[in-house]
Amino acid sequence: MEKLNFDNGDKIDIIGLGTWKSESEEIKNAIHAALDTGYRHIDCAYVYGNESAIGEALQEYFSNNDLKREDIWLTSKLWNTAHLPKHVKPALQETLDALQTDYLDLYLMHWPVAFQPDLKGFPSDSDDFLSLNEAPLLDTWEAMLQLKHDGLIKHAGVSNFSEKKLRLLIDKASERPEMNQIELHPYLQQDDMLDFAKAKDIRLTAYSPLGSKDRIPQMKAPDEPSLLENEVIKSIADKHEATPAQILIKWAIDRKTVVIPKSTNPDRLRQNIASLKVELDETDHQKIRELDKHFRYVHGKFFETEDGKYENIFDE
Repeated sequence: MEKLNFDNGDKIDIIGLGTWKSESEEIKNAIHAALDTGYRHIDCAYVYGNESAIGEALQEYFSNNDLKREDIWLTSKLWNTAHLPKHVKPALQETLDALQTDYLDLYLMHWPVAFQPDLKGFPSDSDDFLSLNEAPLLDTWEAMLQLKHDGLIKHAGVSNFSEKKLRLLIDKASERPEMNQIELHPYLQQDDMLDFAKAKDIRLTAYSPLGSKDRIPQMKAPDEPSLLENEVIKSIADKHEATPAQILIKWAIDRKTVVIPKSTNPDRLRQNIASLKVELDETDHQKIRELDKHFRYVHGKFFETEDGKYENIFDE
């Protein structure tokens, strides 16, 4: 398995198992199948609602196999209701308890958006949000760094952060984020972010690398383009006797970004990890470069408020 390095020498597998939209029972089976296949990197989040099932599956697997907790890379994410510094550590502890572990390899601030701490579900109006003046990103970030100093997490990062918001943390915080997990695929290539992250020694993780066809209807547009059905991707797949999904995953790997395709199907899990064997050439990459249309499947507009408390989440 190809890996990316952190400054302290830790290494993260470049392919991880995405767990967004995976129900509890199916994710338990998927964890077993993924570990059998060779996955050692699992991407989780509190808001996915399945961390307890993942923790149970891991303990079952550890008790019946030679793998140990230290053989697995676990990432999770701080949800928007826990941005006030006093709530950051309790939120992490809830995730640790669910995953049945005493540390995370990587903890990310899920969104640069804060909700009222007692909010259940998703906001219904602007009053359900805390503004960034009420819950500054810098304060939340410093509280996350304290978790690292306390030994509860090994690495700290963010998710869905723009270059502008990354610069805020780089310029003002005691430590920079080590990872930014963002939507990346041939329709949203974000070359400027790729260059910026490399220059600042921030690693990138690509989510929704296959187009996230199974996300909730409220997040979909009726005429959105399909990555897996794209004729250029399909022709490159035919050329390499591969699947379109394997082309999309290998494209992300070739850019030195971590990629976390989600699947609970054992055959697709094997196909996804076999993407490492695909060898894309420069002609393939040039054809894929021409597909960029800056199209977001996860557009972030669901956080925008009429009073302007949150708008233009990605600063573009």
